[in-house]
Amino acid sequence: MSAADERMRRWRMVLGGGPADGTGCGLEGVDARMDAALAAVYDQGGQGGEDGDRRQGGLGASAPRVARWLGDIRTYFPSTVVQVMQKDAIEKLNLTRLLLEPEMLEAVEPDVHLVGTLLALNKVMPDQARESARALVRKVVADLERRLAQKTRAAVSGALDRSARTHRPKRVADIDWDRTIRANLKNYLPDRNTVVPSRLIGFARRQRSVQREVVLCIDQSGSMAASVVYSSVFGAVLASMRSLKTSLVVFDTAVVDLTDQLHDPVEVLFGTQLGGGTDINRAVAYGQGLITRPANSVFILISDLYEGGIRQEMLRRVAAMTQAGVQVIVLLALSDEGAPFYDHENAAALAAMGVPAFACTPDAFPDLMAAAIERRDIARWAERHITP
Repeated sequence: MSAADERMRRWRMVLGGGPADGTGCGLEGVDARMDAALAAVYDQGGQGGEDGDRRQGGLGASAPRVARWLGDIRTYFPSTVVQVMQKDAIEKLNLTRLLLEPEMLEAVEPDVHLVGTLLALNKVMPDQARESARALVRKVVADLERRLAQKTRAAVSGALDRSARTHRPKRVADIDWDRTIRANLKNYLPDRNTVVPSRLIGFARRQRSVQREVVLCIDQSGSMAASVVYSSVFGAVLASMRSLKTSLVVFDTAVVDLTDQLHDPVEVLFGTQLGGGTDINRAVAYGQGLITRPANSVFILISDLYEGGIRQEMLRRVAAMTQAGVQVIVLLALSDEGAPFYDHENAAALAAMGVPAFACTPDAFPDLMAAAIERRDIARWAERHITP
C-alpha cells in the first residue's frame, strides 16, 4: 500500500465513513471489523462507506452482543483504548444494567472507572453478580497497590525520618555523619586533614509509637468515583504503617467511618455508596473529632466542594483546625481524569485562609504526603508539582 493510500485509510478510520467523509476509501478484513466496533459506540445512525451498508450505532440491550463487542475491542485495541471505549459505551449507550450479569463482568477490561460504575450499582446488584464484581474490583485494587504502595511507604517513611532530625543526638550511633560533615566543611583544617564538627546533625531515637495522625475525609458523590477508589487504596497503605494513625471516613449527607475496614480496601470500597447529596460541614466536624494531637496531624478533605450543608460553619471548622496546628489539605480530585469541576467560591475562601485546594494525581500523592508530614508549604508544593 502506498503512503497516500495508507493516509486515506487512516482518515477513513477517523471519519467513520459515509458520503461526507470525502476519502472514497473502503475497508475490508480487520479494518472493517475495527470500524464496526468503533461504530457501535461512536457512529450514531451514520451511513456506511461506498458499499452502501447502513451502520447504526448502538449495542442494544443484548448481553451476548455486548459480550462479542467486548471481545472484539480487546482483540483489536490496546487495553488503554479498551478502557476508554468501555467507559464511553456505558455512558453513551446506557449499558449499566448489563454490568449486573456475571458473564459481562468476566468479559470487561478492569479499570478504575469501571470500579466506580460497579460501586454505584452496588445496592441493586443481584447476588449472582456480586462475587464477579468483587473479583473485578479486587483485581483493580491489587494492581493499584502494586503500583503505588512501595512509593507511598518510602516517601512517608523518609519524611518521618527527616522530621525526626535533631542537632543534639544523644548517642554516637544517632549521628548522621554524612550530613554532619557536609554542614561543617567550612571548619576543615588542611594541616590536620580533618573537619571540626561544631554542629552535629543526627536522628532522634526512632519512636515506636504513633508519630502522625492522618484523617482522610472523602466525598462519595457520584462525580468523585475515581477519587474514592484511589483514596481507599492509599488509606489502606497508610494504615499499614505503624508510625501513622490513619482514619478514613466517607460522606454524602451522612458520614460513615470505615477505619476499621482499612485492612482490606475492597471492603472499604463496598462500604461506600456513590451518589446522593453532600454535607461537607458534617463530615469536617466528624473528622475534626478524630484528631487528638493537632500539631502532629494531617487532615485531607477530598471533595469538589459543592456544599449542601452549612457553608460558613464548614469554613469556620477548617479555620479552627489550621489555627490549632493541623495541616489541612483540600484535594478537588485524586485521580488521573484531568481538571475537575468544583465550587470555585469555596476553593477561593479556603485559599484565603491558607488552605490550598487543587487536584492531585495518584502518582503525585506520595510526595504530597511527605510534604505534609514535614510541614512544608503545601501551596508552594502544588505550584511546583501540579500542572494547571
